[in-house]
Amino acid sequence: MKIISDYNLSELKDIVSGMGEKPFRASQIFSNVHQYKRFEEMTELSVALREKLAAGYIDEPCKIIRELVSRDGTRKYLFSLFDGNVIEGVLMQYKYGNTLCVSTQVGCRMGCKFCASTLDGLIRNMSAGEMLSEILAVNRALGGSVKDRKITNVVLMGSGEPLDNYDNVIKFLRLLASPDGINISPRNVSLSTCGLVPKMYDLANEGLPVNLTVSLHSPFDEARMKIMPVAKTYKISEILAACDNYFKITGRRYYFEYSLIAGENDSDECADALYRLLKGKPCHLNLIRLNAVKERDLDATSDVKANAFLKKLTDKGISATLRRRMGTDIDGACGQLRRRYIDGKLSV
Repeated sequence: MKIISDYNLSELKDIVSGMGEKPFRASQIFSNVHQYKRFEEMTELSVALREKLAAGYIDEPCKIIRELVSRDGTRKYLFSLFDGNVIEGVLMQYKYGNTLCVSTQVGCRMGCKFCASTLDGLIRNMSAGEMLSEILAVNRALGGSVKDRKITNVVLMGSGEPLDNYDNVIKFLRLLASPDGINISPRNVSLSTCGLVPKMYDLANEGLPVNLTVSLHSPFDEARMKIMPVAKTYKISEILAACDNYFKITGRRYYFEYSLIAGENDSDECADALYRLLKGKPCHLNLIRLNAVKERDLDATSDVKANAFLKKLTDKGISATLRRRMGTDIDGACGQLRRRYIDGKLSV
């Protein structure tokens, strides 16, 4: 069985043509898919065509099986994929719109010490249509449509490393931006990477002006290696060069994520080194107080120290903010809800 949301409009035209149907049927199917309708709901199609589609394609590759709502309004979703694997996503509500954090892989092989997603390693890559279906499923659950979107912004910051699933992620971004579908611009998408340098260069040449975000978490290569194994392959200087190239080609500033870990990367020395790295660069630094993972022996920096760290940087002219904590009462950090489900501590 194939996933119907994997296909763009041109590909759908070839599919319906092979079924002996007129090309305009592809537009009807594409529009219905982006409203996340099941085949039986696509009533403008003939019964015969719907039966042919149902016989060969999956119309609900990503199903919401649990929703948790935080005191602050954040919503966390546990999704079941068609093969029984589970992933998760987080809906964050802001004044400017709703942002959905989506997963790009089932699990992750990057091994970052502060992340629950990587505890069981990488199970498999997700397809473009599976990623898209996370958004379509939540958009429909919130009463949205392709004309009245309830999801306005997307971050690829759930389980998985987006650039480790490069081809599928690129196709997903193009499907997401289709004017005949849900039509979310790449400018409203943030892609977070731990720093796969060659793929960062490739991304710059795709013509997809997403907001490139790099998980930095230390200004020192040696310290970074202890919490991020990828740092053994790509140095910070190489990451900065790739970021500068991204700005040169796309004209878009880039972002760094920096999780503050008590006793690891929250010292004055770290703040001074960060300043030296980032001064004068077209970037913004997002400081995050670590959401502790119980399987890891890492603790969050105190609020007082986090604010002092931020002030030290902003006083020197670095563009930086301390992200407000959201969803801490519902396992808001990446991979935590899925982990509870796998461990049998969460019922659906």
